[in-house]
Amino acid sequence: MVKLIDEFRRGWQGIAPPSIATSIGFAAACLLLATLVRWGLAQVRPDIFFTPYFPAVFFAAAFGGLRVGVFTALVGGMLGVALNFGEAHLDRARFVLLVLYWAVSALTIWGVEHYRTLLIEQRRISKRLIEEEHYRKLVVDELQHRLKNKLSTVHAVLHQVLHDQPQVWARIDPRLRSLASTDDLIAKVDNSGCDIRDLLISELGPYGHVRFTLNGDRLFLPAKLAVTLSLMFHELATNASKYGAFSSPRGLLQVSWTISDGRLIITWDETEGPSIDKVSPPGFGTKLLKSALSAFEGKTEISYLKTGVHCIMQCRLPKG
Repeated sequence: MVKLIDEFRRGWQGIAPPSIATSIGFAAACLLLATLVRWGLAQVRPDIFFTPYFPAVFFAAAFGGLRVGVFTALVGGMLGVALNFGEAHLDRARFVLLVLYWAVSALTIWGVEHYRTLLIEQRRISKRLIEEEHYRKLVVDELQHRLKNKLSTVHAVLHQVLHDQPQVWARIDPRLRSLASTDDLIAKVDNSGCDIRDLLISELGPYGHVRFTLNGDRLFLPAKLAVTLSLMFHELATNASKYGAFSSPRGLLQVSWTISDGRLIITWDETEGPSIDKVSPPGFGTKLLKSALSAFEGKTEISYLKTGVHCIMQCRLPKG
């Protein structure tokens, strides 16, 4: 019984064609039900001969296919001619109605078959797309794994080479770790990018969540822009921990972002940090901040106020 129900379900959904026996049995059940309906209608209108068999043809063709639909139409026509309910008599008009019934049944069967063909093709395409998506995901995961291993290898090689130069290593190590952290964050959303709030929390979280506030609507960043901003946020956070708001017990940071005319504007505002009396010559970090957004038609403005660093980053927000 369970096997029969499963075969019926698969046949009705178009997953697999049912057996001939099951198809004929279903068609017979549809004809029987249509005949009972016709008998009931004959109590009011005895001249209804073929109309109840149209649904039987439709459902039989939808379930069993072309041959079963034709079989049901033929048998339904013969039942409409042979069986009499009420006082109706066999005449030429009934044969005219029989021809019309078969013509409409033929159109119904053609329409159902056309739909079944489209459904089968759609299932085939969907299956192929699912398989290709699964394969693509495997390839991306493998490439991601290799990239992570290469980054780890580069990190280890540089650490060994710069073992005797701790100052240089101290500048490279955190940036490599920031890149790795951002790659992991992007990988969690299928390598398509990440939310700006998640990116900021990833960079600023180690300094304590009570030390910063984030203001802005939910914004999903494309992967390339997310990587660029992660380096900039890391640079600003590192400077804040050494010389700015995070180096002071009372220091606070507020990061806000807005979108205007397709451009992203991010404001980095530090307060209650130590006053900046003297600005050192631009180093690698400052040059990075100034030039990183040029690929996105953007720019960065940095101001050293008495209250702390004030930085405005703006760029074109990539579409898609």
